[in-house]
Amino acid sequence: MTQALAAYINRWNAWTSGSVNRRIFAASLTVGAFTFLAHVGTAGKELVVAYQFGTTDALDAFLIAFLLPSFLVSVVAGSLPSAFIPIYLEVQHHEGHAAGERLYAAVIGWGLILLVAISIIMALLSPILLRVLASGFSDEKLNLTRSLYLMMLPILVFKGLTTIWATKLNATNQFAFTSAVPILTPIFVVAAILYGSGRWSIYALAAGTVGGALLEALILAWYVRSLRVTLFPRWSAWSSDLERVLKQYGPAIAGALLMASTMLVDQAMAAMLGPGSVSTFNYGGKVASFAVAIGATALGTAVLPHFSRMVAVADWDGLHNTLRTYVTLILKITIPLTLAAVFLSERIVGVLFQRGAFTVTDTHMVGEVQAFLLLQIPLYLAGIIVVRLMSALKANHILMWGCVLNCLINVILNYIFMQWLQVAGIALATFVVYLVSVTFLSYMLRQVLIGQEEAHRRYSNQDVTR
Repeated sequence: MTQALAAYINRWNAWTSGSVNRRIFAASLTVGAFTFLAHVGTAGKELVVAYQFGTTDALDAFLIAFLLPSFLVSVVAGSLPSAFIPIYLEVQHHEGHAAGERLYAAVIGWGLILLVAISIIMALLSPILLRVLASGFSDEKLNLTRSLYLMMLPILVFKGLTTIWATKLNATNQFAFTSAVPILTPIFVVAAILYGSGRWSIYALAAGTVGGALLEALILAWYVRSLRVTLFPRWSAWSSDLERVLKQYGPAIAGALLMASTMLVDQAMAAMLGPGSVSTFNYGGKVASFAVAIGATALGTAVLPHFSRMVAVADWDGLHNTLRTYVTLILKITIPLTLAAVFLSERIVGVLFQRGAFTVTDTHMVGEVQAFLLLQIPLYLAGIIVVRLMSALKANHILMWGCVLNCLINVILNYIFMQWLQVAGIALATFVVYLVSVTFLSYMLRQVLIGQEEAHRRYSNQDVTR
């Protein structure tokens, strides 16, 4: 049995090391599997939270308190890979391993300063921010929210450091451990609730959330240290390479903020349609969000280092081949599955939600919304490939303007379609927005590729002439 397993693993390793496309496929499977497990763990955690705290004021306070830290993690930390990996791999290729490591160490240092500074600023602004976010809360509930908020702000530093270390490992094609680590947080949260909720009530949930983020950071730090990779900053002078990372990081953050605002706009415009519309829209997005989150994380994490490496060595033929191969594969797989899910949408909603206060009428309405939101899946996943190649080409400014276009079209189409289909119109608008976005980015990608290929040819010809 052991010999058969070892033989299978050896064959798998030999097959996946055969080409870039196979390596991307293997990395996507690895990241996707661990991401799926993390989402399952999160779903289990939500069931425990719902059982323990229901819909109480204490849980309301926690959710509002957690809103800003989680938002900052997704924007500030989540924007780093697309800014750092392409330039890190380019520096490593052209200037050597030592130069790449100096850039990475500098990013740790300046990143830590940024994370601590933002945390302090958000703590100082908490009275103003929380009064806006929790405008309907009583004074007692608002005070609880503020306590929980200040307690959970360190998450930004812990998650930020975890992201920096994970980004470095992903840049060297080490995906498994970094993808597995997020499973720790829901497990730790459930343990904290089961052990401490009787004594500390909602503070047990907050402590579990912070403790889970700290545990992730400590475990990943141990792993990074075991690989003899730099763990802490090495302070050095400001460099042109670090400046290039910052120039890519700014547009990446702006784009992330704009995409987050699109989600808020959808919620706000759904609220204009009357009672139950926001809940209907949220329930309708559960399945699509689950599929998109796993697929996008797996593909986006896997392809960025490989695209960046091919750009660094000017492997234009390889880029075109990988882009064409994966976009075609994604569409061939997801379009039939998506159409089947659309056809069965109402049945899926019935199985998942129709019980208790969730009626047959709710199932019909949510099923209609879900059907339109499911249509975005093939476009979203194909678009991830285009977006990651744009980042590898260091064209994050184009992605930012693409996000601006998305926001404008989203508001206009939401308003038009909701007059016709009510809350389902907002879901249909989401599909059309992604259709326009992928079309725009595909066109811009073609222009960027043509420009960079021509610039490389001119540079090569100049070297030959010399």
